[in-house]
Amino acid sequence: MNYSENILGTIGNTPLVKLNKVTAEIDALVLAKVETFNPGNSVKDRMAVKMVEDAEADGRLKPGGTIIEGTSGNTGMGLALAAIVKGYKLVCVITDKQSKEKMDILRAVGAKVIVCPTDVEPTDPRSYYSVSKRLGEEIPNSWYVNQYDNPSNAIAHYEQTGPEIWKQTEGKITHFIVGVGTGGTISGVAKYLKEQNPNIKIWGIDTYGSVFKKYHETGIFDENEIYSYITEGIGEDILPKNVDFSLIDGFTKVTDKDAAVYTRKIALEEGIFVGNSAGAAIKGTLQLKEHFKPDDVVVVLFHDSGSRYVGKMFNDDWMRERGFLEEEITTAEDVIKDHINKPLVFARTEELVSHAIERMKKYNISQIPVLDTTGFVGSIDESDLFMSFVSDKNVADKPIKSVMGKPYPVVKAATAIEEVSKLFSASNQAVLVDLGNGKHHIITKSDIIASIK
Repeated sequence: MNYSENILGTIGNTPLVKLNKVTAEIDALVLAKVETFNPGNSVKDRMAVKMVEDAEADGRLKPGGTIIEGTSGNTGMGLALAAIVKGYKLVCVITDKQSKEKMDILRAVGAKVIVCPTDVEPTDPRSYYSVSKRLGEEIPNSWYVNQYDNPSNAIAHYEQTGPEIWKQTEGKITHFIVGVGTGGTISGVAKYLKEQNPNIKIWGIDTYGSVFKKYHETGIFDENEIYSYITEGIGEDILPKNVDFSLIDGFTKVTDKDAAVYTRKIALEEGIFVGNSAGAAIKGTLQLKEHFKPDDVVVVLFHDSGSRYVGKMFNDDWMRERGFLEEEITTAEDVIKDHINKPLVFARTEELVSHAIERMKKYNISQIPVLDTTGFVGSIDESDLFMSFVSDKNVADKPIKSVMGKPYPVVKAATAIEEVSKLFSASNQAVLVDLGNGKHHIITKSDIIASIK
């Protein structure tokens, strides 16, 4: 009979799948190494089990112990499988930018999940690096994995992933492309492949907000490059020991929007339901297309499953809120369609200025149109209110008509966005849209900016 002794025996030997539509503009054979076929649905299963087994072998992890790790979710899943089979407890420290699905999955397989803020320095005691390390020191009979610097991470891919790719391509691979986070995958695979053929090119996919690309090209760790980003699983604000820059031929950076858009494209055009880093990897591959020749064999690694991003990249509302959804904005109505049903906030000429101020605070807005019985007759802007207050401390008790500015221009819902944009100026901060039946909506500069794709 053909069966595995436990779920860990099913890790590895994932398929290579030819990509067709999403890479149609590339004049080379592009193959995806689809790591979602691992039992934990990600490439991290490989190194998670390797790190656990190596720690068992040298005594760092003892029977009945607690495994502790800072993770973006996927390593945690791999560790959870190992912990279940081998009888360990698991504590996963994760950042608040990771998807809810990842957190729920970790809890479902028995992990205790601790969520830390993303926007803090790595050395900040609240960071998931610091919290993981501290828990490893405080919890009795525990082992802090530290996948970033743990050499077993890269060794797993040197022993498994690299040889699989070499065998599956019959040694014909010319380029390997993968998103870089902890560095274990790219470094382990690169070491093996370059030992077989030093001419194989290794490209890392980085993201804006990460330090890898500039450091590789200049040797400078530039803290000005570090800022918060949305793409999950790749990029870092530290230099993990597992990133062997000497094995990497180059990096290309991919924007958050492109990573999200191409994550969806892979599902829609190839029928492969994979995660955010795969979208970044494919967009990065397209950015590198001039490096490929017709006879080249390009292997791109797909890290994890799209099931972990259902509430993010595969959710239209989430994509639309961030301006990632590729929708054509051509009219005034297009700009406001996501909040077109919200009632217009306005003020009347005889109300007090204090009423307008309260309304601005309540709804977190900066501009309010002013009405009287004849219609729109003026406007209130926060900057004008500020100047009025500077010159007269009692302005809050005066009627709005005494401080209001000119009324906002009114346009039809079908007015072209180019025409709407021309109505904004230093003296005019908003435009009203006539929706018919006496209904109006307001467009501000921030709405116009948010509509830019």
